[in-house]
Amino acid sequence: MQRKLHLHNFKQEYTPRFKTLVQCVVPVFLLLHTSFSTPPGSSAVLEPLFQYIDEHNNEFIQRLAEWVAVQSESADPAKWGEVEKMLNMTAERIRGMGGSVELADVGPQQLASGEMAPVPPVLLAEFSRDPEKATLCIYGHVDVQPARTEDGWSTSPFNLTDLLGNLYGRGATDNKGPVLAWLHAVEAYQAAKQEIPLNLKFIIEGTEEVGSYGLLELTRKRNDSFFADVDYIVISDNVWTTRNPALTYGTRGNSYFFVEVDGPKLDLHSGVYGGSIHEPMSDLIALLGSLVHHTGKILIPGITDDVAPLTDTERNIYQNISFDLEEMKRVVGVKHFLQDTREEVLMARWRYPCLSIHGIEGAFSELGMKTIIPRRVIGKFSIRQVSNMNPHDVERKAEEHLKLVFSRLRSPNRLTVSAAVGAKPWVAKLSDPQYFAGKKAIKNVFGVEPELIREGSTIPIAQDFHEVTGKSVMMLPIGGHDDGEHSQNEKISRYNFIEGTKLFAAYIHELSQL
Repeated sequence: MQRKLHLHNFKQEYTPRFKTLVQCVVPVFLLLHTSFSTPPGSSAVLEPLFQYIDEHNNEFIQRLAEWVAVQSESADPAKWGEVEKMLNMTAERIRGMGGSVELADVGPQQLASGEMAPVPPVLLAEFSRDPEKATLCIYGHVDVQPARTEDGWSTSPFNLTDLLGNLYGRGATDNKGPVLAWLHAVEAYQAAKQEIPLNLKFIIEGTEEVGSYGLLELTRKRNDSFFADVDYIVISDNVWTTRNPALTYGTRGNSYFFVEVDGPKLDLHSGVYGGSIHEPMSDLIALLGSLVHHTGKILIPGITDDVAPLTDTERNIYQNISFDLEEMKRVVGVKHFLQDTREEVLMARWRYPCLSIHGIEGAFSELGMKTIIPRRVIGKFSIRQVSNMNPHDVERKAEEHLKLVFSRLRSPNRLTVSAAVGAKPWVAKLSDPQYFAGKKAIKNVFGVEPELIREGSTIPIAQDFHEVTGKSVMMLPIGGHDDGEHSQNEKISRYNFIEGTKLFAAYIHELSQL
């Protein structure tokens, strides 16, 4: 008893100092030893887990089919019932594995119609807690992008279809497959009767595809409770860049814009009024055409002033990525990119901003002919931001530019510019110990060193988690470079799904060794 008391006093007095020392020394130590051997006993720990995963791969795929069958499209509020169904299925699965689950209310959201609607809850779960263990929080989402066969799918999008080793279906890789793979990794530990060496928590949402309604505020509210004992946060909501496994250390931010031009009080006959009025569509085309050059250069003044400069260390990372330009041209279906070298293409996709025009609402876009002058049109574009760029500053500069261009048109029409999303970019430190655990786990499963990549798209919660909780955040993808997330024929390969499950199991083990 006396010994325990001394130990308790020692921990109270010295643990904070020790943690500070570790935070300073461990990254340096790991940088000096990036290729150290697997700790004794790793094979003995991992082999039974891998064996269980291999033996139950068909069962795991059948479970993925059940999840894909739920049409949990968050873009359509009418489908939010399906989103809640998917969250309840996930909760039931976790409870069946012995985890505790809370479906946290995040309040209502105002829809485009002006109505207020209750948002699907956020799932907060955890398995048994041991104060002597580190705690890993796993983030994922179970909502999906819209999908229709007539969009160009070769298979039924909500019927998981196995073709030549690929599992086709909406959500297979983004993000139902990876969420299930994490749960299957936990199942493997339980089935092998091995103690899970970390405390595990899950935070799983149902509106990621439309901006994660209420999640940031929930993170703030639960920072001193749910996140209080979390040491690491991992996100598996992206894909590899090449055929090689990867660790992701950065994403771009995003601001989405609506440019509305409102003119006459009704649609007009072009034969009667054409040539005599300022047409809203012509104004809008001039505005959109002022945003970006055909070379990809953003034309809004000052928009790239704050982009972080390229360092030699970062340049070397791009040179070590086995990105095949010719293969990517075939995958995308283009003859050439705007840049000439693979390094330039990757930098354009990851570490420099871009502006993309997405569509025009109010214009006639159906089959056939209709010779009207639309009274009101709304252009839509987005700007992907990178390190040092601030969404509010980007939005201000874009609005000022559009208003200046519009004033030069001398149009009597009315212009309204609004922005949505406003998600910040995220970049992690590769010296973070979590990345060394990820490297070792990939080496254990795939036998190769991972590529260190960024993600050109936006995963807002990564930066939100980092800013609010102050915790270490890492992205550990298992999706393939050709999975087509958000596109027609989205898929995940059987190989990536099953080996990815092994990767998650190995990562839990390697992280515990730190």
